[in-house]
Amino acid sequence: MNALSLSSVQSPNHYSLSPTLPTILRRLKPLFFRRTPKIYQPFSLNLLIPSNFMADSNSRASVLADSVENGGATHTFGPKYAEIIVIRHGETEWNADRRIQGHLDVDLNDAGRQQAVAVADRLSREPKISAVYSSDLKRASETAETIAKGCGVLEVTKDPAFRERHLGYLQGSVLHEAAKVNPDAYQAFLSNRDDQEIPGGGESFDQLYERSTSALQKIAKKHIGERIVVVSHGGTIRALHKRASPHRRCAAKVLNTSVNVFHLSDEGKWSIKSWGDVSHLNQTEFLESGFGGDRNSG
Repeated sequence: MNALSLSSVQSPNHYSLSPTLPTILRRLKPLFFRRTPKIYQPFSLNLLIPSNFMADSNSRASVLADSVENGGATHTFGPKYAEIIVIRHGETEWNADRRIQGHLDVDLNDAGRQQAVAVADRLSREPKISAVYSSDLKRASETAETIAKGCGVLEVTKDPAFRERHLGYLQGSVLHEAAKVNPDAYQAFLSNRDDQEIPGGGESFDQLYERSTSALQKIAKKHIGERIVVVSHGGTIRALHKRASPHRRCAAKVLNTSVNVFHLSDEGKWSIKSWGDVSHLNQTEFLESGFGGDRNSG
């Protein structure tokens, strides 16, 4: 493993450019746990080292030098950018049941609340969080309120622009039954066309992309030079990834309470500092399936 690969195991709250050997060994030690009914089994995340992970690779003002997926980090951040930590909400029973949520308002389950506490504790030990924003759906806003309390932020600003994609007639259906519930909606759900709307009032990916990226850019302009948190949903986070890295596919899964760090300038330049970090969950159960955070998000 080369030096760049080793950097990918560190959590973004570590900023040492040249870790000592004991530090490296300590960072390699934690195991993640795959949830089964009563058994925890260790597994390793697949670390990806992209050579370029930027929306604007020609800009000398870019905050990214070397980006790493799955928990890697870079170290440059200046006053011309907002650092926005985008986090997927904690787990719900519908995630565990593989039931499509969309805009339906589902509470966190016990595992999801534990995940929210874990990510809040992690962020409380990092540089100051100036503000916390959230989707107005309960699974996101409850996660955000836990983070805000842990980080000493007085209130959460809720914005429906950060909601999950509306999935029309499929909302409330278990995924493996969705094709029978409404075949037309299911085919639209699986479509590779970004402009394909889902029957039953559902959105296209283009509509999701427009509302979520516009909202994040507005927030960035208000918080240049600051670190803020936005709690959202799997499909929405994948849309934000596409804006920041249009020529690179998003990682297969956006896990519950995964930490994804963006840098946004007030001039509309976006880049990704780190992606998919769940190191705070090494003592907390979570769904390996990442249901609701994959390509067919909901």
